[in-house]
Amino acid sequence: MLSHSFDRLSRRSLLLGSSSCLLAAKPGAVRVGCQTNAWPVDPKNLENLLGVLAKIKELGFDGFETGFANLQSHFERPDNAYDRLKKTGLRFFGIHVFLTRYDPQTGIAGWELLQQVANGGKALGAERLIVSGASTIHPLALRAKADALNKIAKHCKSIRLGFAYHNHDVEFRNGGVQIDGLLRQTDPGVHFVLDAGHAMEAGANVAEFFSKNWQRIDGIHLRDARAGQEVSLGQGEYDYAPLAKQIQASSWRGWLVSEEERRNGEKPGDAAAGPAREAIRRVFGV
Repeated sequence: MLSHSFDRLSRRSLLLGSSSCLLAAKPGAVRVGCQTNAWPVDPKNLENLLGVLAKIKELGFDGFETGFANLQSHFERPDNAYDRLKKTGLRFFGIHVFLTRYDPQTGIAGWELLQQVANGGKALGAERLIVSGASTIHPLALRAKADALNKIAKHCKSIRLGFAYHNHDVEFRNGGVQIDGLLRQTDPGVHFVLDAGHAMEAGANVAEFFSKNWQRIDGIHLRDARAGQEVSLGQGEYDYAPLAKQIQASSWRGWLVSEEERRNGEKPGDAAAGPAREAIRRVFGV
């Protein structure tokens, strides 16, 4: 339960940049991860990725998420890479399939690639496959996308791998018609990685969305912006205090994931991920 003193805090003190810890998370309930996208990663050089993971560990994160291309070359012979990843001491939250172009029939990556990444990610110790997709405005396109998500989720279940869909801003635009449609039309085995920053950019009430759907949310991507420009978490305008309050009120046992990538291609690395970790401590208490 939240304390009476918390209730009396002004809204201003609840902003992400507050200097004090706002919430005390339930012990062991929430984990904190970091995407590797904040750093330049050479997909042909495992040592490069391991160096990034060492920085993530040093900054105090519990786990990591990475793009499939960074590990694709190890899918057929995973043993050495699996051992090296395991020795980092970090949990492998998810392997992410994000493309610049998707299958026009389904709005996500093609079946063969998804199956390959699911099997390869599982062999490397990933806890779940994460999939991004294209905008599907037409109801028939949305239905096709939902069917494709159901299909790959069933495959992941058959190999004991988690599965989650990752949104961008488009799914939350126009009143969230796309994200609501995906929630209705997908099976319970389709979970979600809620990109809170993208959702806020689209004008969504992220705390309300979480409160209604937290049982299907595996993780939450946290990002920040100021005047439309991406900045390190805690240095922008996004107010995550309402979301933190909803997490505290729930029995959620998911992941908060720092996503310090930039649309302009910049790779801020430690300079962004370090402040992001401190901001998560201040607001979410973990």
